[in-house]
Amino acid sequence: MAQIVKRSYRYRFHPSPEQACELARTFGCVRLVYNKALEERTRAYMLEGRRVSYVESSAALTAWKRSGDVDFLSEVSSVPLQQALRHLQTAFSNFFAKRARYPTFKSRKRSRASAEYTRSAFRFRDGRLTLAKMDAPLNIVWSRPLPEGAEPSTVTVSRDAAGRWFVSLLVEETTTPLTPVERSVGVDAGITALATLSTGEKIVNPKHGRADRRKLAKAQRALARREKGSNNRAKARLRVARVYARIADRRRDHLHKVTTRLVRENQVIAVEDLTVRNMVKNRSLARAVSDTSWREMRSMLEYKAAWYGRTLVVVDRWFPSSKLCSACGALQDRMPLTVREWECACGVVHDRDVNAAKNILAAGLAER
Repeated sequence: MAQIVKRSYRYRFHPSPEQACELARTFGCVRLVYNKALEERTRAYMLEGRRVSYVESSAALTAWKRSGDVDFLSEVSSVPLQQALRHLQTAFSNFFAKRARYPTFKSRKRSRASAEYTRSAFRFRDGRLTLAKMDAPLNIVWSRPLPEGAEPSTVTVSRDAAGRWFVSLLVEETTTPLTPVERSVGVDAGITALATLSTGEKIVNPKHGRADRRKLAKAQRALARREKGSNNRAKARLRVARVYARIADRRRDHLHKVTTRLVRENQVIAVEDLTVRNMVKNRSLARAVSDTSWREMRSMLEYKAAWYGRTLVVVDRWFPSSKLCSACGALQDRMPLTVREWECACGVVHDRDVNAAKNILAAGLAER
């Protein structure tokens, strides 16, 4: 049965000097409003034990615009500033519900620069997008078409550390479930192989971080030699950011291809609930674990399965998938990471990862 989902389409664009200046000012004002509101909320929470609502923060924003210190906030569109307060409200709601940590301040250097515009702050006609406070539409590279008749409800403009400009259009789209299939698969995430399937197939891990490690190290050494605050240091930082962006883009592209294939070919996909945050604390495995992006792969599987009528089952992280014989069910006492192949007392010889994937599939089907 077809369903309507909200989906974001992301495109590169190339702003004119005037548009780049206006957006840079907007980014700065968004960051300032977020940080000032966070400071006020923190003060009220720490000193008075009081929670500040979005309405109070919005009233404070109006007062800030009228003050002499930050009256320049009135020079940019008010919508991105209000959206920053809404995002802060969401961050505090997640914190008080124990779904996230306490909100942190946005850094000018480390935070991704972005601004969100709702329907009243942009015009979209005939494939041309014009933001508030701008006279000309953005020069967008339409790398893929929007769904026919789609009207963006929210537009998010961002600039990454590599200096690239992006615009994300949030639209409502009708998705049709894929034709049901009989196949199910268990997926064991790994380092040597990105994913091992219960069918015995091992999906190779391209290790994009390792492939560009030499180039990244060279760029980082050049950055370390530059004088702080100099133009040459800014250029060196940009070169480092471009290497990181290349790694991230290639990794994301590969994950999209892998997850799309798994969703198309299988009705049920069983995966393991991995605690990536704890695993990267292991200094010996941190780089390799980060290069696999297991969390991003699971996130892709989650929303693609929901879109196309597939079922994703997450198996408990404490399930002994590696130590359990998939043939007879015998549980081994120990299974060090160095053991890649082992023989059960029943006589079956197991590949560690394939056996784990088979057990994950069996546990996933049992939980349905």
